Amino acid sequence: MADKVLLRETKNGVSFDIHVNPHASRAEITGVAESMLKVKVTAPPLEGAANAAVIALFSKKLGLRKSQMDIAAGAKGRKKTILVRDISQADLEKKLAEQSSRD
Repeated sequence: MADKVLLRETKNGVSFDIHVNPHASRAEITGVAESMLKVKVTAPPLEGAANAAVIALFSKKLGLRKSQMDIAAGAKGRKKTILVRDISQADLEKKLAEQSSRD
């Protein structure tokens, strides 16, 4: 990933923005654009299915518990803000960097 994801430390945890493409052929983190992670999920954007798929993808790829993550903003749009609790900004940055080096 050439660009870098903008991580923001808040009182509740660390947040970052993503851009989601639902109905993809496979679930994956595809890169960074405009300081946002680009994410594809196979689920449709109906009744929160894509949102649940996003949380599941980050849980699997970053080795975090689903209960640590929430969609803090943008639940009904393609641009979302993910909030991760119980992790430092440095640790999350390291996990994202490790993930990008695997892809």
